[in-house]
Amino acid sequence: MKNPKHETLERPRAPDTSNVEAGPASFLGCLAAWVVCHSRTAWLFGCFSLLSPSHAQTANEAAIDAPELTEAADLAIERGLQYLLATQNADGSWRGGSGAYEIAGTSLGLMAFMVKGHFPGFGRHGPALDRAKDFLLKKAEESPTGVVGGMYEHGLYTLALSELWGMTRNTEDNKKIQTALERAVEVILRAQSPLGGWRYAARPDAGQDTSVTAMVFVSLASARQAGVLVPTETIDRVVGYLRDQVWTEETGGFGYTGKGTTLACTAGGAYAAQLCGMRETEWVQAAIRYLENSPKVFNRAEIGYYYYAHYYAIQAMVQAGGEHYAKWYPQIRDSLIALQKPDGSWNEGTAEKPENYPHKTPMAIIILGTPHRYIPVYQE
Repeated sequence: MKNPKHETLERPRAPDTSNVEAGPASFLGCLAAWVVCHSRTAWLFGCFSLLSPSHAQTANEAAIDAPELTEAADLAIERGLQYLLATQNADGSWRGGSGAYEIAGTSLGLMAFMVKGHFPGFGRHGPALDRAKDFLLKKAEESPTGVVGGMYEHGLYTLALSELWGMTRNTEDNKKIQTALERAVEVILRAQSPLGGWRYAARPDAGQDTSVTAMVFVSLASARQAGVLVPTETIDRVVGYLRDQVWTEETGGFGYTGKGTTLACTAGGAYAAQLCGMRETEWVQAAIRYLENSPKVFNRAEIGYYYYAHYYAIQAMVQAGGEHYAKWYPQIRDSLIALQKPDGSWNEGTAEKPENYPHKTPMAIIILGTPHRYIPVYQE
């Protein structure tokens, strides 16, 4: 499944940062993380960029005016990562309170660390991330079909694999990750519905909805950047589904399984459409306007699926350009800092009724860490 135009390319190796002083204030730590990010990003976007020329030319200009990570936000991220370390299971996974959604929890947990430049085998978090990586690879080996979890979890798993590929200390992992990633992408390509989307089962006759379609296509965009072949026809069908089946002209927003509008679906639909190359189209720009003009969008009490919505929305604003991102990020940053629990998590469960879904804490960390731009698919 590798792109035949780039079969001979090898992913750059992350540098050994195991002896670098840890901590957000460390100059050497920041420098090492910068090298990880930019050596990899140069390779990725030089070969597989989905950016339009105009966005590629203005990326650096937009970054100049982008809001920086505040000390409070950095502290919130570190507290969140410490919570994840304290709650990681012995097998390397993260799960919901009921023991479910281990694929989603582990994939998001890995990316929460990667957003700060932490990778398996390197530095003070290397052993924990190695266990998480090994857990996903074990699940890949155990699956006879390549399907890992439901399609939403499978999308997160595919995304984590594509961002891990070439970034682990153990070079023997590269082939295992490549094999698992290519199988995961094959599953997604086979499961696309005739209308162009995906739903929870890995079958083309399972239907489609905007939530699963957005997550699955984000993972395909990341895999494509990493060198895995994603047919143009697949992308075109996603565009057709988003534009013709679930985008609502009256509001500019996206619905869940048809015309209508929800914030989470609008954020996910807009981000997926942008990654399809539709940034400059009026229908995608209308979705961005809908998000920006939505009252109480940063009020947790008013917005359902808050963390899902903002996980996509912040990346949609990154893709929309520096001015949009600069207005959006400080507001969600301050909202998330205020919502963080004393234990460092963003969980909303109780001892009697624990949080069933493991997504909120890692998603909050990923959102807060957006200024770092360490994960290529989250870059403009």
